[in-house]
Amino acid sequence: MAKTTEELFKRHSIEEYIVSEEPFYLAVSDEIDIFEAAFAERVPVLLKGPTGTGKTRFVEYMSWRLNKQSAKNGRRDPTPLVTVACHEDMTASDLVGRYLLEPDGTRWIDGPLTRAVKYGGLCYLDEIVEARKDTTVLIHPLADHRRLLHIEKLGEVIEAHPDFLLVISYNPGYQSAIKDLKHSTRQRFIAIEFDFAPSDIEIAIIEHESGVNHDIAQQLALLGEKIRNLVGHGLQEGASTRLLIYAGRLMKQDITPRRACEVAIVWGLTDEEDIQKSLTEVVTSIFP
Repeated sequence: MAKTTEELFKRHSIEEYIVSEEPFYLAVSDEIDIFEAAFAERVPVLLKGPTGTGKTRFVEYMSWRLNKQSAKNGRRDPTPLVTVACHEDMTASDLVGRYLLEPDGTRWIDGPLTRAVKYGGLCYLDEIVEARKDTTVLIHPLADHRRLLHIEKLGEVIEAHPDFLLVISYNPGYQSAIKDLKHSTRQRFIAIEFDFAPSDIEIAIIEHESGVNHDIAQQLALLGEKIRNLVGHGLQEGASTRLLIYAGRLMKQDITPRRACEVAIVWGLTDEEDIQKSLTEVVTSIFP
């Protein structure tokens, strides 16, 4: 039987969210086991930690890993990963869906959350505290025993697919009275904490992701450690592994180490001239 346009649209949309290649990820603790247990029991997961500590990469890796395990078990349908970058202007319609005006009338288009709820998979709401409070409330029925999504515009209530799992993340370092995760939200999730990886693991990550040799990766990891020790002394947040990788990539393109660290790390962390000078001194002590 020929597939309808809508069926083709749905299939095409979901296939866009499949993680087909293995993302590079090195486990720091038992986070993989915890996530697999949570997925098996369909317990919502909260990932929290500083920016650049691998939260998004971890979710991508787990999506790929779950798909690999499903294939071994003889399952045909892959588990998609639907990622939503939350922001303060995001509305409930951005997540759930909306009507589109067309020449012959209107057509309803499911939002990313609705797609994941209907067809199964991981729905990852990145930096959830950036979203409006009235938007985040709609995930509450999905994150408890009900596993329901209310679509007010359609007057429908959708029961989540058996393979659906809600995953959210946020950076506690940016907490404030205005931007904080409500207790009514966070107590619907188990929490996995992320922090900067131990030195040996961070060196391996930098070496793999940037393409620099082991010695340079070791120096960059040391630089990251020294800069993080300055947090609370005029510096709001330490250098993420991501920034260290960026510096390494610039070095691989023949940018001098000091200049690469300046544009990728020093200027990326602060605009305060005095702090920039202090960071530059740290860079010079490692890359003379």
